[in-house]
Amino acid sequence: MVSFVIPTLNSERTLGECLDAILAQDFPREDYEIVVADAGSSDATLEIARAKGVDVVCGNPLKTGEAGKTAGIKASRGDLIALVDSDNILPDAGWLRAMTAPFADDSIFATEPIRYSARRDDPSLTRYFAELGMNDPVCLFVGNYDRHCAVTGRWTGLDVPTERRDGYLKLGIGSGMPTIGANGFVFRRRILDKVMWAPYFFDIDVAAAAVAAGCGAIAKVETSIVHLYCAKFGDFTRKQRRRIRDFLFFAKTKERTYPWKEQRRGGIVLFVLSAMFVLPLVVQALLFAARAPRGSKSLAWWHLPVCYATLWIYGTGVLSKLVGIRPRMADRSDWQKKS
Repeated sequence: MVSFVIPTLNSERTLGECLDAILAQDFPREDYEIVVADAGSSDATLEIARAKGVDVVCGNPLKTGEAGKTAGIKASRGDLIALVDSDNILPDAGWLRAMTAPFADDSIFATEPIRYSARRDDPSLTRYFAELGMNDPVCLFVGNYDRHCAVTGRWTGLDVPTERRDGYLKLGIGSGMPTIGANGFVFRRRILDKVMWAPYFFDIDVAAAAVAAGCGAIAKVETSIVHLYCAKFGDFTRKQRRRIRDFLFFAKTKERTYPWKEQRRGGIVLFVLSAMFVLPLVVQALLFAARAPRGSKSLAWWHLPVCYATLWIYGTGVLSKLVGIRPRMADRSDWQKKS
């Protein structure tokens, strides 16, 4: 059985479409379950979940998406667990079959789509991030991303040995482990005995820890997933502030374990210098426009404002840490509530 685990918090705008795509899978309904872990929604999230016939609704008192994954996994019963966020849409009816096919190889413990989908009617900023292949532009400079990127024409900037199989790439991952683990990540439950995953399931940390523990290989499947990430620029800046605050908080409590120190310093310096001199960002935007499919080339203009907003938000976050301000986890009390 496959268990879809979906953390929610005031997710009424996207949850219905997310669930419809899961329920439309060309896969026996008795062979998968849907578990929603809700963090106390005050909108119609729970009504939508029940109306769509989800199998389990459980609570998430710790509020974060990572805690919701932990709560949902504990409430699930599948041998395979599919982590799908409430703003993820499966692109076609054959998605689950494609994502589970590599598990015929017992040495593979997890699968992940190799790209994001950019739909014609989605907001331009959402489509920009889909074509960029990541939600944080710093990852582009570090070279550590895990979806096909229109700037580079590759699915990662790291040197990852791959073995081409029917419908997927089997990754030979060593110390250069990409940030794999979110937005359509499917894995075998058995790895949970070998990694730290509660009370917060930090997806990229869990995947990296599973590789380090010898759990096996990961497959990048030749399919996609829609991520309705940030329709407006204000949504993006708010999520970036949440990202840096949460990271600094959990890094201080030693709950983040992904080996960033092996990669990030040089890439961050490159990011800062590129922003200072502007031209490198312009070159990246031009590469984006050249490599993006027809209809998406004009999205490249988002690249500079996204990079400069990230520089400001991350810079002020790190500066506050350096001057001794104690990092605090971002507040979720008003998350996605209607104004």
